[in-house]
Amino acid sequence: MIPELEPRELAEWQRDAGRAPPLLLDVREPWEYEVCRIGDALLVPLRTLPDAAAALPRDRDIVVVCHHGRRSMHAAVWLARAGFERVRNLRGGVAAWAEQVDPAMPRY
Repeated sequence: MIPELEPRELAEWQRDAGRAPPLLLDVREPWEYEVCRIGDALLVPLRTLPDAAAALPRDRDIVVVCHHGRRSMHAAVWLARAGFERVRNLRGGVAAWAEQVDPAMPRY
């Protein structure tokens, strides 16, 4: 089972100076990423994940993000099966982030 992180938990983690921030891996399509994104998330559309995974750091926490959390869960499961041990899914994706953390974020 892939652990899930609530948007508020991710926001707290990002503000915690005593803890290394996670790599945010956004698996949406480029047009979705351009409309709204969380910070400096790395865009890796789901269809490109198998090729891009080799360049991802294995020694860093990774939080996978999509619009509502379904695609990102698929990506997180794939990463875990590929040997990434510190992977979490952002529960509810950027839609939940916009509701809970950043109400000014554009929505689609």
